[in-house]
Amino acid sequence: MEKISVAVRFRPSIAEEAAGERQWRIEDNRISLHRPLGTPISGISFAFDHVFEQSSTNASVYDILIKSIIHAAINGFNGTAFAYGQTSSGKTFTMNGSQLDPGIIPQAVRDIFDTTHMITDREFLVRVSYMEIYNEEINDLLSLGNQRLPVHESLERGVYVAGLREEIVNSADQVLELIKLGEANRHVGETNMNVRSSRSHTIFRMVIESSAKDSTSSVDAIRVSVLNLVDLAGSERIAKTGAGGVRLKEGKHINKSLMILGNVINKLSENGKHRAHIPYRDSKLTRILQPALGGNAKTSIICTVAPEEVHIEETKGTLQFASRAKRITNCAQVNEVLTDAALLKRQKQEIEELRRKLQGQHSEVLEQVILKQRNDMHKSELEREKLAMELQEERKSRQALEHHMGEQQRRIDYLNELLASNDARKLVQGTIHTHSSYEEMSSRNCMSQGNTFTTPIFKAMPDQFVVKRSNHSKAFDSSPLPENFTNTANEDLWLQLNKGFRTDLDALQMTPNVRYRAAQSNDTSIGTDLEEWNTKERCLNLASECKLHALQVDALKEQYDMLERKYSQLREENSSLVQTLSNSNHDVVVLKAQKDELQKDLNYEREKMRDLKEEIRLFGLVFAERECLLNSLYSKSKTMIENFSSSQII
Repeated sequence: MEKISVAVRFRPSIAEEAAGERQWRIEDNRISLHRPLGTPISGISFAFDHVFEQSSTNASVYDILIKSIIHAAINGFNGTAFAYGQTSSGKTFTMNGSQLDPGIIPQAVRDIFDTTHMITDREFLVRVSYMEIYNEEINDLLSLGNQRLPVHESLERGVYVAGLREEIVNSADQVLELIKLGEANRHVGETNMNVRSSRSHTIFRMVIESSAKDSTSSVDAIRVSVLNLVDLAGSERIAKTGAGGVRLKEGKHINKSLMILGNVINKLSENGKHRAHIPYRDSKLTRILQPALGGNAKTSIICTVAPEEVHIEETKGTLQFASRAKRITNCAQVNEVLTDAALLKRQKQEIEELRRKLQGQHSEVLEQVILKQRNDMHKSELEREKLAMELQEERKSRQALEHHMGEQQRRIDYLNELLASNDARKLVQGTIHTHSSYEEMSSRNCMSQGNTFTTPIFKAMPDQFVVKRSNHSKAFDSSPLPENFTNTANEDLWLQLNKGFRTDLDALQMTPNVRYRAAQSNDTSIGTDLEEWNTKERCLNLASECKLHALQVDALKEQYDMLERKYSQLREENSSLVQTLSNSNHDVVVLKAQKDELQKDLNYEREKMRDLKEEIRLFGLVFAERECLLNSLYSKSKTMIENFSSSQII
């Protein structure tokens, strides 16, 4: 277990410091903020592993902080170094440098190849890649066609970026040319604080594989280490950078990823018992750097700060970040691979014979041929992995289409069942329509027959009643009753008596028989009218029910039409899905054909490799024969000279 190495570097001041301003002071490895009179401000003091003043160079930063990580990576340890700080604080200059003062990345590249050339008991294979994280999308800086690459994780490779171009290299100059190509493809822009501001995070990765040269065992362990050199984009304040439009969007993504990086650092710096979930997956940056931040890697962080008084708040935030990062501990160990997962082990057996015969004037040409063959084989393997991933995605999409087609088929079956039930409903509706026609005919017959309706459903009204008044829709046969109360005992009198009217009952006269008979006949006609009215009401009720059934039939027809339209739409979707599935099958066939072509190309390259081996073997045989012939000629000439010299002496 070892802690992350954290250093702070002050860039040179851009403007002269005015008197009476707060200033940062460096005392050994401690940084503190002082008031204008020189008194320190309490609570603003930080201690780190190393503190580099404004006059420091990139070479001194590399020798003190990074060189040990580079040598550890050569010996099989994973290593990571990245620069953190606000915009225009010198991160890119620290990592890349200039021609007069090379940065950490070019110094590390030259140091790696110088050291590997000095190690004679191990064989090394180095491959490099260069990527950027721009607006939370991973782009390959060595290949413009590889954009928006995904991040994957496996047991053999750990966390890696799928589809990223890797180049096998054998010299520092070759790597520096690739870096120059990647820097030309990187996103940069101008802000108020920097003329050439980094608008993306870049990760330069070197994979170093090595194995013992004198080992002949088939289970020889191969060391595989990953070195990440990261140049982070700087945190920004809109008020200072004046960003707008595209620059504003870039700044938001940069600040968000740096905020997530700070959250990860906070979680990792906590005690193990109180440590909560670490949000590595919230950002592509923290996901890629997950092994370096809290895993198997030797890590160094260079926090760059600006000394001006106007940037004190940003500098304070950077120093607080560095203080939290200083409490993180990693457990770095040598990475050894005992399987055929290492690229060096897969290629070692094929080129071992060529390596032994690299002698004489053709050594440089054959070395370039071997390097080209290695790159071609590696590209073929990457292409095969890419095709395998595409095939897997195609299979997933095909399964999704089949599932969707199954859902559509179930919907079609349901619609067929619904159509069958609708046919049954049509029969019922025909019956209802017949019944309603019969009811309408009955109602018309009832209305036409009038009083001759033979099946009344109401009982006859009683002839004698006191309280209830008859229906006065028709006039009585007798004369109308007088308005004033008289001594005639008629119906109105009885109603008034029921309401509490008092009169002399002895003075009342009964209604004449004629009037009574007229009233009786009138009551009979009233009963007939009631029967007719009830019959009409029943007919009207039946007519309203028929109308209600007609409305229900119309609603069912509308629902049926809607289901018909939906059924036709589903049939069209089904046909389109079938077409899409056929297209996907065609694409699968095309991919298989491409895979076969690639396999043929790979076999062709292997045949060329075998032919080259055979040519080298024949060349070695001819060379051995000539060497034997020269040795025999040399021995014969030597004996002849000796004989000649001895004969002269005699």
